[in-house]
Amino acid sequence: MSQTLIAALQNPALFPHPVEEFQVIETHISWVLLTGPYVYKMKKPVNFGFLDFTSLPARQHFCEQELMLNQRLTDNLYLEVLPITGSIEAPQLNGEGEAIEYVLKMRQFPQDGLLSTLQAKGELTTAHIDDMARQIADFHLKSPKVPMENPLGSADSAMAPVTQNFEQILPFLSEKSDLIQLEALEAWANTSFERLKPLMNQRKLDGFVRECHGDIHLGNATLIDGKVVIFDCIEFNEPFRMTDVYADIGFLAMDLEDRGLKSLSRRLVSQYLELTGDYEGLQLLNFYKAYRAMVRAKVALFSLNANADQVQRAATLRQYRNYANLAESYSAIPSNFLAITHGVSAVGKSQVAMRLVEALGAIRLRSDVERKRAFADHEDLYSADVSAATYQRLNELAGVVLRAGLPVVIDATYLKLPQRQATAKIAEKEAAPFLIIDCAAPKAVIEGWLAQRRAQNQDPSDATMEVIEAQLASREALTADEILRSRHVETNVSGDLDKLVADIRQHLPGL
Repeated sequence: MSQTLIAALQNPALFPHPVEEFQVIETHISWVLLTGPYVYKMKKPVNFGFLDFTSLPARQHFCEQELMLNQRLTDNLYLEVLPITGSIEAPQLNGEGEAIEYVLKMRQFPQDGLLSTLQAKGELTTAHIDDMARQIADFHLKSPKVPMENPLGSADSAMAPVTQNFEQILPFLSEKSDLIQLEALEAWANTSFERLKPLMNQRKLDGFVRECHGDIHLGNATLIDGKVVIFDCIEFNEPFRMTDVYADIGFLAMDLEDRGLKSLSRRLVSQYLELTGDYEGLQLLNFYKAYRAMVRAKVALFSLNANADQVQRAATLRQYRNYANLAESYSAIPSNFLAITHGVSAVGKSQVAMRLVEALGAIRLRSDVERKRAFADHEDLYSADVSAATYQRLNELAGVVLRAGLPVVIDATYLKLPQRQATAKIAEKEAAPFLIIDCAAPKAVIEGWLAQRRAQNQDPSDATMEVIEAQLASREALTADEILRSRHVETNVSGDLDKLVADIRQHLPGL
């Protein structure tokens, strides 16, 4: 029925707009008819267990759900649901009479704008990643919370598909090494779940289980009019969509790492956290990344045709193993550390900290961001009391990140000895190496960066040259003991940053 109807719909006279050409894209659940200016998406009458489109009312419902849910993250892309009337051989779009099918009308966009295509061409940038981090953070902060009485999003419901993955993968494997790895991955997932279960349930109670996207990866994001647009959320399965926000951001982080873009994945997560402040959930990140990797491993095996030859089977197994190995990497215990920056405002501390994020997997904590998050309504953001409370908050968050098993870099001036000593105690308490990154640059460079920052108006710092002059006059120099635990960096010399990263890797080879 679908093929006959799709063929009959390829008639320009049926459409209330010019048709440039017809192109049909078929997925396992949909037919997508491209016309040039618009796309018409029709759901197949299929039942895969996790979705059921076998009845016409169901297809209408999920077309309407897809329209409504995707409009949360897009503007003028998902347009309307239209009935198809008439007959299969002679259909009418939005005509009179009883509907025989429904289609979702969308604005068509060039396929070469997909971020997955840009990535394949080496054109994916940090600006694209930062834009996605901002959009996802804003989306998660505004999305409705899943009520406690709804069982979706509980710890047990989150674990059910994890367990199902292992059950469904096992029959496809026969080689001993694959079976041993699968058993180890399942054991890690089970022990991780037992450890994380109280946190998962608490997070639902605290409102971090929300109506998410469910399928964020580079293939579901595109550039439209120069802006990143995230589309094609999960409409057909509520458990896939009503999850902890970390399951959502974790999917994109895993997708980037699968593509060899580990630095961009780290940047994404750190930027997302600066916007949401959801550091308490960091313990869940690797659990959800491993789950998403195993979903892709399973899908790779499911794609294997029963009549496949040895070459096809070998290729599928390679794909499976790549994802299984990626999942296994998330079970490793990383080397962590606590680093702080030391230097006046606009000296380049934030860029130094971001380099540690991208190169070493650190989570960046920024004093300017946390100060405004916690004390936005305070009369004097830079009073002694607010500054002391800000540093205390940074220390608390650093402990949270370290206990999640991740390194952390605190981006703050740390011009006073007591501030540095208090943070050093956090590192000692969490048994993490402590490093002071002593940042410096010529005054003319600082003035230039400050002017650039003001022009762009995107930095959370409010520092002026007068503030910087006062900082230079009142800063407390590093003590002899502190110098032993510090690395000096001229922030305007790129080689100094390279050497800093290399030195940390030399002392902490697990990074």
